[in-house]
Amino acid sequence: MNIINIPAEKWYDAIQLRRSRRKFLSKPIDTQDIDHLKELCAILNSSIEGVRVVFTPEGPQPVLKGVIGSFGKIKGAPAYTTLIGDIKKPNVQEKVGYIGECFVLEATSMGLATCWVGGLFRPEVVKEQIHVKDNEEVLAILTVGYVGNEYGFAEKVIYGKTPKHKRKSLESLCEGLPQDEWPEWIRSALGAARLAPSAYNRQPWRFLVQKDSIKIYVDNSQNSSHITKRLDCGIAMLHLEIGVLYRGVWGKWEYLHSPDVARFMVW
Repeated sequence: MNIINIPAEKWYDAIQLRRSRRKFLSKPIDTQDIDHLKELCAILNSSIEGVRVVFTPEGPQPVLKGVIGSFGKIKGAPAYTTLIGDIKKPNVQEKVGYIGECFVLEATSMGLATCWVGGLFRPEVVKEQIHVKDNEEVLAILTVGYVGNEYGFAEKVIYGKTPKHKRKSLESLCEGLPQDEWPEWIRSALGAARLAPSAYNRQPWRFLVQKDSIKIYVDNSQNSSHITKRLDCGIAMLHLEIGVLYRGVWGKWEYLHSPDVARFMVW
């Protein structure tokens, strides 16, 4: 899966900037931004088989169930994006995570904020607004909009007083090649993957580092969210690939059988 033309530098910067936001400004998204996001969806939908991204420039309030986990409500978002997968296709969870994060990072680079929402939404209401085929499922949505500099109470619960990424150490996430033998592309790849968002910030990905490849696999079979760990890993796959490309190295993904997810092999 290397058929999307990834703007590595722009999205690498977006990885550092991205934060999940739950309090949005009551400001409609600019027309030119709406057009750009719709064009992005068309490109993404033609790139990866079995998954779709649908941008809806209307508030998601009827879709949301209210409280999002322990972090309170999402307030004021003027738009949302639906992530749809063909459940008969292989690796659909990973592909939805990957394609959804493409949308997130492009939106971030445009000055927009987003928030992944897993099971706490009403798919039947989503289906009233967009067409979903019989063999498809709504696997997640993304709220989208502008935000201010001030973080709301729920956001401060997540990030503390300062908006820092709270992430596990690379030492706890990686095995294989010792860190003192990592080339720069591996450091960049794993540094970017480590910053990927995940349900409840559980960070379920683990990495087997080898000289010319990085394998991503799931930490264990336990699942505490409506979003699967393989979808989370799909998000990390995109971050990892961006980190590789940012260092001027190319490669490709190979999907693997559970509990493994995929292997990125450099050329």
